[in-house]
Amino acid sequence: MYQFSLSWFLNLYLQSIAQSAGSDHLAVRVANILDHFTAAVYSNVCRALFEKDKLLFSLLLTVGVMRAKGQVNDLVWRFLLTGGVTLDNPHPNPAPEWLTEKAWSEVSDITTSAVTRVWETGNTTSSVRHYESECTQIYDSSRPYAEPLPGPWRSLLGLQRMVVLRCLRPDKLVPAVQEFIAQHMGRTFIEPPTFDLARSYSDSNCCSPLIFVLSPGSDPTAGLLKFADDLGMGGTRTQTISLGQGQGPIAARMVEVALRDGTWVVLQNCHLATSWMPMLEKICEETITPENTHPDFRLWLTSYPSDRFPVRVLQNGVKMTNEPPKGLRANLLRSYLSDPVSDPTFFSTSTNQHVWQKLLFGLCFFHALVQERRTYGPLGWNIPYEFNESDLRISMRQIQMFLDEYEEIPLEALTYLTGECNYGGRVTDVQDRRLLLSLLSTFYSWELIQQENYRVCEGDVYRIPPHGYIDYIRSLPITADPEVFGLHSNADITKDNQETNQLLDGILLTLPRQTGGGAKSPQEVVDELAEDILSKLPCDFDIEMVMVKYPVMYEESMNTVLRQELIRFNRLTQVVRRSLISVRRALKGLAVMSAELERVLDSMLVGKVPAMWAAKSYPSLKPLGGYVSDLLTRLHNGPPSVFWLSGFFFTQSFLTGVSQNFARKHATPIDYIGFEFEVNCETHMEQRPVDGVFVRGLFLEGARWDREHMVIAESSPKALLDSLPIVWLKPGESSRFLHENIYACPVYKTSARRGTLSTTGHSTNYVLSIELPSDRPQKHWINRGVACLCQLDD
Repeated sequence: MYQFSLSWFLNLYLQSIAQSAGSDHLAVRVANILDHFTAAVYSNVCRALFEKDKLLFSLLLTVGVMRAKGQVNDLVWRFLLTGGVTLDNPHPNPAPEWLTEKAWSEVSDITTSAVTRVWETGNTTSSVRHYESECTQIYDSSRPYAEPLPGPWRSLLGLQRMVVLRCLRPDKLVPAVQEFIAQHMGRTFIEPPTFDLARSYSDSNCCSPLIFVLSPGSDPTAGLLKFADDLGMGGTRTQTISLGQGQGPIAARMVEVALRDGTWVVLQNCHLATSWMPMLEKICEETITPENTHPDFRLWLTSYPSDRFPVRVLQNGVKMTNEPPKGLRANLLRSYLSDPVSDPTFFSTSTNQHVWQKLLFGLCFFHALVQERRTYGPLGWNIPYEFNESDLRISMRQIQMFLDEYEEIPLEALTYLTGECNYGGRVTDVQDRRLLLSLLSTFYSWELIQQENYRVCEGDVYRIPPHGYIDYIRSLPITADPEVFGLHSNADITKDNQETNQLLDGILLTLPRQTGGGAKSPQEVVDELAEDILSKLPCDFDIEMVMVKYPVMYEESMNTVLRQELIRFNRLTQVVRRSLISVRRALKGLAVMSAELERVLDSMLVGKVPAMWAAKSYPSLKPLGGYVSDLLTRLHNGPPSVFWLSGFFFTQSFLTGVSQNFARKHATPIDYIGFEFEVNCETHMEQRPVDGVFVRGLFLEGARWDREHMVIAESSPKALLDSLPIVWLKPGESSRFLHENIYACPVYKTSARRGTLSTTGHSTNYVLSIELPSDRPQKHWINRGVACLCQLDD
């Protein structure tokens, strides 16, 4: 029973991660599992899941058990996951200095929804006004989930209490969920188990494959080969092959020989050979049988989560997951306790021992740093690269080799090999490559080599010790502050918000559509919402009239930009209008509810932008209410003296139009044209500039704009974003620009920053880089992950 249920849960996990897994299929699988397996079985199942997904399934199980006891109201549960779905908030924010508009909108939505009637606590918006000091105490607390709730909310418990926390401090919802699960189910369901390869091996036999489910930053191959040596299966008795194109037949022959000789075969990266997976399934079912398999034979498989991995192989195999150590201290310690650093011969035989051990520690610190920055989402890296132990090991050996073979330390060559080849070979985004080299410059530097107790970040805690490396690592704090990674302290809030969103989004996939508790039916909710959006949506733009009023002219490229923008917006609004009308007709039984319309209905029900709209839309991460409001604002924007940069469907065409106007006016090749940037302190401009344009609508993330000194500055506490004043984009010849005392700040369309990689090496989410005056070196802001965003996620 344990093996069967474990394989089902793990297969569900693989399906949920894979991009091709449909949400409907996933919801059915989760519902079936939670209905048919007991808590005792589930406790064992959790041991094979990653901690984050374990929390998701633990919360589902906890709510399922409570629902069976009649302790869960579906209205409160759904509101906790979605935050409500509203387009307008008629109530003014009573505390804009600390309460965000998004949080206030959710608090107000509690009042206007049926959730308040479930609580019987009166008007929640009045509660915020009357008990503002107590609400502020929750907002400022480091453990808000342990603070008493204000006024009439004081009696709320469980899910109801978490709804209030979601509104006021969503960044602390994950620890609140952990406490909630521990209170109702026990701490077993939230504490991650330790990884034990020997125990997993003892549970296996010659006919059951051992499967490593890989996670970014973790490569079990080195540990597996050492384990093979310990059992006398090292050397030629263990054959490894990385699967890929053309490797399938070779792997099949390896297995055939190993079956007879009683050796081990390691097939790496099965997710890269999806076309060969049916053959793997056939080998496991028909070839690997007790009659013709040597008792010492073992088949080891490694794979990232993939929906193409054979289900039967999963069911019959022993599943293992081994995440990289969490935290800078644990990561450093693992590097020093693992091969080859743990080998005294490798560690102590360099001809330049003092420099070797310094650079080695710096490299291990850099390795831990680039891995841990992934937890901070786009602030850490635009793309979460899979740096692993292989990158570290090859860089170590290169340091040792270069120090032994050269009299002078070839620091520039080592920087190139480590930054551009070993680690940089994985980096595809231009801004991420800039960041990687900036981080590496702290550790591959002459200061590190020449100074004693060299500090690798601000403060005196993190430094290069002269000796006793393992003891020094053990003395470090278990949890590192964001400043250690070059980030602002606010980055912790961003990271926590991201974890909350991932948890809630994962659970939303499993929600049944039907609500209970006497509320409106899902059909009524969607019908009213569709009617509200349709009433606000304006008519399509008259393209012919626009062409007459703003004809294509050589002197004014912006007329062409305008026409292209209106065509794109018309396509979007037509899709929105058509889908809403069709959904309403289908709900009334006047048309067939197709699968596409059903997906629109499901998205609207949980406050998400339907995929049908997103396919024709400009990039946006806003929820449904914020998206509709943003769209309506764009459609009603007229010709201004200051352009709303975020309002353009395709921002690059607007910037190209500005460059073309200048190039044609001054008879300069457009390839020579670039932009200088001047941030203005004025809040309004009466006239457009002679050359270039005034733009607004940008938000600084990771820093703020100092309006007194007119430079980029450190963020204020808990202020994750800061609006940038009006910026003058001044076109001119790039060769004449000075680029002094500035930070080249990348501008992105959304906070995800990540997009499809274009031929320029930039993400399609990337717009341009603006040069902001700075009294600090560029490296400081690069490490901070500072960028400008065209729009917020609210």
